[in-house]
Amino acid sequence: MKKKNYKGKCEKRKVSKCKEVCRTYNPIQYAYVDVLEKRKDVVEIRCNVPLEGQEEEYTTDFVCVLESGELMVRETVYRKLLTKPLTMKLLDMSRKYWTRRGVKNWGIVLDEVAKE
Repeated sequence: MKKKNYKGKCEKRKVSKCKEVCRTYNPIQYAYVDVLEKRKDVVEIRCNVPLEGQEEEYTTDFVCVLESGELMVRETVYRKLLTKPLTMKLLDMSRKYWTRRGVKNWGIVLDEVAKE
């Protein structure tokens, strides 16, 4: 999640499952686009979708349409920021926003896998 008019570094690329130019703002987003592109059950990818009607204007990293017609929402976050109060607040805001709209497939994409 990021502010709607985020001014940081942006990489633009054309992705076949995305109707518009896909803009990624960090390495996690960039890599996850490739994962989504390869998934056979994902038919459309929407990047940086605005959370409308919120007090603060933020965007969700990915909203994907699956073959079943169901929406899948993913937020990307660095593991080291996962427990920060602002990060937790934004993730919770996103989850509640999409849950109110009937989305059951909401999740977080981290920059690394958990070490055992």
